[in-house]
Amino acid sequence: MDLNLRKAILSNVSGHNTEQLEATIVDAVQNGEEKMLPGLGVLFEMIWKEANEQDKQEMLETLEQSLQNKQA
Repeated sequence: MDLNLRKAILSNVSGHNTEQLEATIVDAVQNGEEKMLPGLGVLFEMIWKEANEQDKQEMLETLEQSLQNKQA
């Protein structure tokens, strides 16, 4: 069986508007279920690929700050 998880995830959200995408992300984050992590990863991959260098730097700084706050 050839299961392309990335393709399946993209197919599930294809055509969603911003509200639907937000609901998907919020649901995944709030539920905190491990099975949702691949989907969030695919969405992040799409954002990363489309981001300019300034946006990427901002995301990295936000991530770094969030990780530092978790350690405190």
